[in-house]
Amino acid sequence: MPKRSEEMLMDLWMSLLLVWITCVPCVSMTPIIGQSKSTQTGGSAVVASGLGEGQRLLSRAKRGWVWNQMFVLEEFSGPDPILVGRLHTDLDVGGKNIKYVLAGEGAGTIFAINELTGDIHAMKRLDREEKAEYTLTAQVVNADTDEPLEPPSEFIIKVQDINDNPPQFIEGPYRASVPEMSAVGTPVTRVTATDADDPVYGNSAKLVYSILEGQPYFSIDPNSATIKVALHGMDREMREEYLVVIQAKDMGGHMGGLSGTTTVTVTLTDVNDNPPKFSKSLYEFVIPEDLPVGKMGGKVKANDRDIGENSKSTYSIVEGDDQNMFEIITDSQTQEGILRLKKPLDYESKRAYTLKVEATNIRSEPSSGGPFKDTATVKIVVEDSDEPPVFSKPMYLLEVNENAPINTVIGTVTARDPDSTGSFVRYFIDRHTDLERQFNINVEDGKITLAKPLDRETDMWHNITVTATEVRNHSQISRAIVAIRVMDINDNAPEFATEYEAFLCENGKSGQVIQTVSAVDKDDPIQGHNFDYRLVPEMLNNPNFTIRKNLDNSISVLAKHDTFRRQKQEMYFLPIIVTDNGNPPMSSTNTLTIRVCGCSKDGIVQSCNVEAYVLPIGLSMGALIAILNLIMLLVLTENPLTKNEPLIIKDDEDVRENIIRYDDEGGGEEDTEAFDIATLQNPDGINGYLPRKDIKPDLQFMPRAGQHSGPNGVDVDEFINVRLHEADNDPTAPPYDSIQIYGYEGRGSIAGSLSSLETASSDSDQNYDYLREWGPRFRRLGELYSVGESDRET
Repeated sequence: MPKRSEEMLMDLWMSLLLVWITCVPCVSMTPIIGQSKSTQTGGSAVVASGLGEGQRLLSRAKRGWVWNQMFVLEEFSGPDPILVGRLHTDLDVGGKNIKYVLAGEGAGTIFAINELTGDIHAMKRLDREEKAEYTLTAQVVNADTDEPLEPPSEFIIKVQDINDNPPQFIEGPYRASVPEMSAVGTPVTRVTATDADDPVYGNSAKLVYSILEGQPYFSIDPNSATIKVALHGMDREMREEYLVVIQAKDMGGHMGGLSGTTTVTVTLTDVNDNPPKFSKSLYEFVIPEDLPVGKMGGKVKANDRDIGENSKSTYSIVEGDDQNMFEIITDSQTQEGILRLKKPLDYESKRAYTLKVEATNIRSEPSSGGPFKDTATVKIVVEDSDEPPVFSKPMYLLEVNENAPINTVIGTVTARDPDSTGSFVRYFIDRHTDLERQFNINVEDGKITLAKPLDRETDMWHNITVTATEVRNHSQISRAIVAIRVMDINDNAPEFATEYEAFLCENGKSGQVIQTVSAVDKDDPIQGHNFDYRLVPEMLNNPNFTIRKNLDNSISVLAKHDTFRRQKQEMYFLPIIVTDNGNPPMSSTNTLTIRVCGCSKDGIVQSCNVEAYVLPIGLSMGALIAILNLIMLLVLTENPLTKNEPLIIKDDEDVRENIIRYDDEGGGEEDTEAFDIATLQNPDGINGYLPRKDIKPDLQFMPRAGQHSGPNGVDVDEFINVRLHEADNDPTAPPYDSIQIYGYEGRGSIAGSLSSLETASSDSDQNYDYLREWGPRFRRLGELYSVGESDRET
């Protein structure tokens, strides 16, 4: 049978089946009437369909109602309400006054019942997708009194589906990708359509997929909707994008089914299936020989039909660069090969180069069998340029003695013109590097000579710059550094490393080291310094000091005896000759100053002044008070008391130059002019000499100049020491045999006497006999205190 006849027969059978499915609910889902008034609990019923009105089927039943589910077609749009079914009870037997009542979902609005016959009709158009079933309650009541004659019973009206919803692609349109050159059957993507019809009843929701557009490149599985590659060798470089139209049809794809479509855009992704290809097989470049190193000499380009990482290539020189003169790098932006210089070109040495360069893909597919590559030839012609002169050395190191005479030739620099023409070269010194013009150069032959005397101790190195210029082209200039080292000769005598001043203790021992002396020499001999120390000839046999050589090129000065005294001589001068080991040797005489000082028992220097005296330690308080009184007594001899004149401070504010005295036993607090502190501020008064006026001195002593703190300072300690020295050495200065009266305490003094002489009348048991052992200066003071004690004993 022809295919067209088969399709027509199949369509006819499908139409008959649909008519039968649509009509069955109208006649088979009618409730069946029972024959007895039995209760609704338990029992069974015999169900029949297709009974007309008035027909009865006798059956055994235990209840008044026998129910089936009722069905109604959705989307019914006839001119009259559609009959859903009929209710009937065995109480409905001729002439009984009964009626049927319907309640529940949609009762009275969607569904209506004939009270007399029990027929149920659908009053509205129903949509299964909105509500699939309704639950209602039926009951028989007395028509007059509305009293229930039987209990209510439930039944369900189901809305029967029809194919009224087409399939829909909710997620469409779709985009997908698949690698180019994929094998046939390679999955691309999967699409999904939905149908709102009932998937259980009939084939309204059974979908079948097909391709409307996109063949022969792609296919689709009719059930799973998986799109697959259908054509072998799909090349992205030929076509990159495809539009595929997919259809989904319900009713299992049969005639009369509804359908929906969507689009799928399929993009072929790139794989590295194309090698790089140079745009031409031969490149030619002309490069000047003075092109700087690292600069570009030319570009090459290999194109690749692939995209992204698959199109990127690296360049390399594989042949022709034995001298390693060039390099080629890849420009990441343009994917070009940049040819650069690695070494300077020289036209005179080589005028042409032939290179073979290669472009290789960075990435390769595992199935490609290795990286794709291509090669090209690069010819380079070197162009001659006028180059500056070239020195034989980039830097010259010359030496000259510091005593070399003027015009001495120090050395020679040479340069040549590298060009084939061979121009003559002239030499000059860059005077910015030789500001003092200590050197000259011969412009013809490059000989450097000395223009001024050199001193190594002033400048050991001289760095000058020499320029070489072509005669025919003065703009071509080259430079070279010339470092000139000044060689040392022995022209400086050694000397003490510093101005030494040694200190010698009076209580020092014979042979003790006073000072360690070292020397320095401005010269710098190759073998190093080795100094010889000796005393001047006239001091070789001196009785006081000697020298001893140490291993570290120094000497130690030693004392020969232990009888040094400041009162005898406070300062010694020791001249020492220092000689170096140069040729010829140089020597100098240096003087070491040695001061005699008073030291503690531990050898610590305390004072180096000749007039100073260090008191022994361990004195009692009474002895110290007595010494203080003696010192003050000596000082006061310079300021006679004036008790009869009123002492008034003229300026109440000017009190800084006045002192209230309590040690002269004079006017107490009222005597403010007994001593003026301005005397201590007068530097002339510190060293001045005030002779006595009452007697003519037998011996005149002139004290030597002492140190003072300056015109604005007051060194009271130095002032007292000077006065003490005068008292010790001047027999005409007090104390002398004269009577001093200290009985006057002044008027209205609130302070007692501060004089320690009152201790003679006190209860103190101090013994002052030890004062007599201190020498003639304290013997008189000891006698005064001893007399007081003897009087107290009597």
